[in-house]
Amino acid sequence: QVQLVESGGGLVQAGGSLRLSCAASGSIFSINAMSWYRQAPGKQRELVATITSGGSTNYADSVKGRFTISRDNAKNTVYLQMNSLKPEDTAVYYCNADIAVVTGTSLYLDSYWGQGTQVTVSS
Repeated sequence: QVQLVESGGGLVQAGGSLRLSCAASGSIFSINAMSWYRQAPGKQRELVATITSGGSTNYADSVKGRFTISRDNAKNTVYLQMNSLKPEDTAVYYCNADIAVVTGTSLYLDSYWGQGTQVTVSS
């Protein structure tokens, strides 16, 4: 019923920039918090950044000052602008959204994940 589709990953040199996008589609009534997570090989998935429906943001200490999360509510899309990238930022990046879905005459709130997009930063 709901899909999150990510784009924008790739290979970049250290110090470079990338912009990730994640668009939600389906029977969406409303979207609450939207977040980006990442998972490096052999490590646990970690929260990178979160933005609420009202635009409040929160970042992991490791990306503060370098990454910026934003959203376009009209497009049901969240972005992650990543600047001054480091090799340790290499990971699969996943978007996550808390979405209220219309099912018949009811609303159903659940957390949805994208398929992930690879970001590789070379030294």
